[in-house]
Amino acid sequence: MSVEQKLLDDLKAAMKVRDELATAVLRMLKSQLMLEKTKKGGEKELKDDTVLQVFASYAKKLVEAIEQFEKGGRDDLVTRHRAELEIVRRYLPEQAGADEIGSVIEETIAATGAVGMADLGKVMGPVMARLKGRADGKLINQLVREKLQAR
Repeated sequence: MSVEQKLLDDLKAAMKVRDELATAVLRMLKSQLMLEKTKKGGEKELKDDTVLQVFASYAKKLVEAIEQFEKGGRDDLVTRHRAELEIVRRYLPEQAGADEIGSVIEETIAATGAVGMADLGKVMGPVMARLKGRADGKLINQLVREKLQAR
């Protein structure tokens, strides 16, 4: 079963049990997928990789909104957005931990022969490819920079 089909099935189930939050979030995800299909020239069905990218992008927006609401002292919105984020994360692959990211970076540095900050691009590309969808790009960039500066 495709990720998109699982989303549609979950949306139907949430509507049947009248789960307002889940219904709203799943409808938003469905809307994001429809927008992506339109961008791609009206494709009938998206590949799972593309669907997961759309979901990850939406999750990132929720995380950024949570940070802003925390700064603004809006605890009510922080709570709601965290609940929304948990629903979205059900569809995303398990996120890589800092240890796993660090080991992938070390392996890539060794494989590419990177010796300093000038080699940032040589390291970032392969690391991002290996951790696609499983780690935030900002975090990866920060950790790669730290490792390369230490050399």
